[in-house]
Amino acid sequence: MSHTTDLFASAPLGPLTLPNRLVMAPLTRNRAEADGTPTPLMATYYAQRATAGLIVAEAATPNAVGQTYPDITAVHSARHVAGWRRVTEAVREAGGRMFLQLQHGGRVGHPATSGLTPVAPSPVPLPGTIFTPGGHRPAVVPREMSSEDILTTVADFARAARNALDAGFEGVEVHSANGHLLHQFLAANTNLRTDGYGGSVAARIRFAAEVTEAVAAEIGAERVGLRVSPASTVNGIAEGETDALYPALVERLGGLGLAYLHLVHADPGAPLFGRLRAGWPGVLIANPVLGDTLTTDAVRRASARLLAAGADLIALGRPFLANPDLVARLRLGAPLNPVRDRYLMYVGGATGYTDYPALDETTAQPSSSSSEALDGPRVA
Repeated sequence: MSHTTDLFASAPLGPLTLPNRLVMAPLTRNRAEADGTPTPLMATYYAQRATAGLIVAEAATPNAVGQTYPDITAVHSARHVAGWRRVTEAVREAGGRMFLQLQHGGRVGHPATSGLTPVAPSPVPLPGTIFTPGGHRPAVVPREMSSEDILTTVADFARAARNALDAGFEGVEVHSANGHLLHQFLAANTNLRTDGYGGSVAARIRFAAEVTEAVAAEIGAERVGLRVSPASTVNGIAEGETDALYPALVERLGGLGLAYLHLVHADPGAPLFGRLRAGWPGVLIANPVLGDTLTTDAVRRASARLLAAGADLIALGRPFLANPDLVARLRLGAPLNPVRDRYLMYVGGATGYTDYPALDETTAQPSSSSSEALDGPRVA
């Protein structure tokens, strides 16, 4: 990709041409039906944000045992596919483009939620408690994955990718970040295996690489992205050898021709960012570190730093959550809606989800048609 620091310039991505370089990051919002089927309200939510260059839809599980929390999405049944198709059709009608993130929770799960004992690289439980339909419960010891489990899970990811395309997505993002299953294989404290999937750096990256390779073989590498979060400690992760893990993973997958590599909480001044940018031959999506108070200037400055450091696209989460018209607000320099009550980020219906006000571009103020939405939940 030709390098530019213009956030609003068009950009090629696999088979797509994006109208701008702003990516809506995957944001789990817990608004699906209990079985993981997306709802009509979700179609409204995503269509509202269709001006993003690309939307990466929230994490969807490739199989039942991969479920993390209540009311998250899935993509392993015909009903799931039909529900997601309503979403992609609404976004396409609004002029948008979507990838679907595929996420297996691994040890981040509970029998009270999925009905199944979680699986993981090793029988190391998630620290503390986990939220279930009955409230917070102590995490359970996951079952160590056998060789057969590994092969089955790789196949489940590939099948889920095919389902995603059948549902109308342009591609998928393999989630190897934030302490979920693929990240658990990468991390020394959750991967205690002594077979070909544990121990050395080459062995610890193997599962994430095999999942990504299988998904690419199933739907075409140009429709597959990979998300990683180097050095993240989310969900009790302690990687060890971070500076060796990710360059090795990039080296193994760099020749596939993937659509992109997505770095979470990217620091443009960190040596590892420079190494990964230099080693990755394709599109790099970078997610900036933003403070609790979101302002237009802060988002624009953080995005500009990453673009100047070599990122091609900028992924934003909370700014898109609270601003369905974020692209217009950033282009105009208009104020951003703050995120309201954080409780509503992960539970509920339309409130705190589809009722954020849009901007009237002629005045750079919230439109009068959205005035009622200003009376929603309190600002956190």
